[in-house]
Order: sequence, then C-alpha cells, then structure tokens
Amino acid sequence: MNGFWQRTLVILAALALGASAAHAGKLDEVKSRGKLIAGVKDSQPPFGYVDEQTRQIVGFEIDICAALAKKLGVGLELKPVTSATRIPMLEQGAIDLIAATMTHKIEREEKIDFSITYFPATQKLLVHKDSGIKSVADLAGKKVGSAKGSTSEQNIKKAQPECTVVSFETYPEAFLALKQGKVAAVTTDAPILLGIRNSDDHPEQWIIVGEDIAAEPYGIGLPENDSDFRDFVNITLMEMWKSGEYQQIYAKWFGPDTKFPLPLNWTMEIWP
Repeated sequence: MNGFWQRTLVILAALALGASAAHAGKLDEVKSRGKLIAGVKDSQPPFGYVDEQTRQIVGFEIDICAALAKKLGVGLELKPVTSATRIPMLEQGAIDLIAATMTHKIEREEKIDFSITYFPATQKLLVHKDSGIKSVADLAGKKVGSAKGSTSEQNIKKAQPECTVVSFETYPEAFLALKQGKVAAVTTDAPILLGIRNSDDHPEQWIIVGEDIAAEPYGIGLPENDSDFRDFVNITLMEMWKSGEYQQIYAKWFGPDTKFPLPLNWTMEIWP
C-alpha cells in the first residue's frame, strides 16, 4: 500500500472515531465513567438538603437519582446546584441531569430536554400568620422574596405587577429575609414552602396562603437531543411508579408520619 492510501485510511479512521465520539450518547458516557452525576439542591428540604448528622445530601430527589443510578448499575455523585446555575451546568456537561425542583417550561426546552413529570406542584405564598396577607392581591406595594432564575420569580411579577420582587440565591435566604422583615412574603412552589416552614424552629408562626399562582410540574432536566438517555429516564420513572418504588420513596419523605406530610393525590403519566 502506498503512502497516499495509508494516509487516506488514517484520515478516514480518525473521522470515523470522531463521528462515533460525537454520537456517543449520555448513557454510554455514564456507563463508561461508572457513575451518574446529578445536579441537586442542597438546601431544599425534603427534596435535597444536607443532613445535620451525616453531613450528606439527602432527600426525595436524591433517592430518585439513586434509583436511576442503580438501574444503570453505576454509582451516584451529587453536585449542588441553584435555580440559576442548574441549566448552565447541564449545558456545560458538569452534570448528567438535573433533579432540583425544576419546573418543565416550554421556554426551557430551547436549551435542554425534560423527563415526564415526576412531581406536580403549584406556586403559593409563605407569610407570617399575623401579616394579614391572604392572596397576591394583598402584595401590592410590598416586597416579595423568591429565588434568582426561578419560574416563581417570573410568575409573581405577572400575577402582581405592583409588588417588588427581591431575588435571592436560595429559598432559605429568602425565608431569612422574611423573618427579618425585609420582605412581606416568600413565593415558590407549595411543597418547597412546606419544607421551609416545617424546618423552622417555630413553624406555627408561618402559614402558606393564596390561590394557585401557577402550575409547576417538575421534570428531570436532561441534555438536549439525546433520546436514548431521555427514554431511559422516562421508562425508569414509569417502572418505579408501576412497581410501587416511587410510592415508597414518596412516603419516606412526604408520608403522614414525616415532618413534611403531603398526600400523594396524583398519578404519573404511564405509556402503554
């Protein structure tokens, strides 16, 4: 074989390897690495937070991620994210998926893909029991705390244009501002507000009020245009529901005997 054909074959082989690498999906990458890297909240009880005794991140979404990792036969690495950092981290490849109380919004589909809904929520208000605030109508002229980069931040501006939204990195920071009188209310999804309220030393001082400001269906954030990985996540979620594993995880964190009781009154989308 002459030099020309040798060089040609080398170039073709390199191109083939490059094409193969370019089309290697997230499933292959995770299996090859031996661990699933999940972006989760670390200050959002009971979805994801640091356990005071073990100093490990635990929670409902962490258990969902653990089930996905187990199904793949790999380990699980958790990386803390905020509402503002989670999508950029997924786009940059720092994490494989997002399980961080993230609402599936059409506008977010421009950057990433989503799983089916694994937790439905609605947005409400957290206020002091003596505040007199009962709905968004009472927020005119008042300051409202929320998280930077969240859908709640956008929704409250639309629902009550006459309020001033004060944005924080995390909801615990927004709640601290509420306790200090710097904002009149905190707004986000009701189960998050329940977690904030019931984690306080005096939960009886705080109440969740108001009409549903917006629907907030949580989906797992996934890399754009990777249907194999998306199918794996969706099918695993549905299998967990059908086997009762999802319900067991839910009862562990939201059951009647927990710190965050919330009845399971919905059904996951199941494909035939």
